[in-house]
Amino acid sequence: MAAPRSCGLWSYARAMRSYRFPGLRSSWPRSLLSARLLSQEKPAPETHFGFETVSEEEKGGKVYQVFESVAKKYDVMNDMMSLGIHRVWKDLLLRKMHPLPGTQLLDVAGGTGDIAFRFLNYVQAQHQGKQKRKLRAQQNLSWEEIAKKYQNEEDSLGGSRVMVCDINREMLKIGKQKAFDRGYKAGLAWVLGDAEELPFDDDKFDVYTIAFGIRNVTHIDQALQEAHRVLKPGGRFLCLEFSQVNNPLISRLYDLYSFQVIPVLGEVVAGDWKSYQYLVESIRKFPSQEEFKEMIEDAGFQKVTYESLTSGIVAIHSGFKL
Repeated sequence: MAAPRSCGLWSYARAMRSYRFPGLRSSWPRSLLSARLLSQEKPAPETHFGFETVSEEEKGGKVYQVFESVAKKYDVMNDMMSLGIHRVWKDLLLRKMHPLPGTQLLDVAGGTGDIAFRFLNYVQAQHQGKQKRKLRAQQNLSWEEIAKKYQNEEDSLGGSRVMVCDINREMLKIGKQKAFDRGYKAGLAWVLGDAEELPFDDDKFDVYTIAFGIRNVTHIDQALQEAHRVLKPGGRFLCLEFSQVNNPLISRLYDLYSFQVIPVLGEVVAGDWKSYQYLVESIRKFPSQEEFKEMIEDAGFQKVTYESLTSGIVAIHSGFKL
């Protein structure tokens, strides 16, 4: 009686598994299951959370918790940690931007509204100045006609708009409350969104800003690519971020202040040592001015430049989508 066909195939498979082809370590895997197990055992990609090494998935959650924790005391701590100098840095960012009436701005990681409010003030002043110059040029108008022109001026921003995008609900909540308290309504919108996957169409904005936010992103290169995507051709990228101090003496003093004073302030003022310890450590892990410049260029931006402020404690990087 002939052997079943299945037995013949089984014997053939066993013979082939033991055969080795010249030039190959093994011509037949021991088991498809073992190969699958090996693929499943690949370690998860790692990154840094301050000086701590964590998985990429874990970092996002940890950063979210930090800013959820510090949101209510964020502005107060910024003033105390920088002795108020952060306000000057942000003013310089707006001067460098020099937005004109009609500018469409996307401010990423801007939950508390600091850049957005400065932008609205700036473009409103620009637009009002433009209107005054027009009226001066029309000296033959009567006072009734001048008053009518002012009354008919519905958009005091000249068509400018700012979209504030932040991944943290608590930070957005603080920003919205500040806007309400200060009377900001026109030309301002808030959206919950991730810098690595922005919820906007291509070629939508004239300017993209991110202030003290990009160092907290897990994949900085991906965030930069998203910035490039949502900007219109000719649009501008501007980033204000902590950077590398270029004076050895100031660097030592800065390190001493950062590690010995700032976490203590965080504990005393906000009741949160760990979050401010992370913020200090995250600054040291961020690329230098030149390294970050190269990353911006790799994302497709051109005419990339940077300006170091306060001996390099912070830097403003600029690039264009051309």
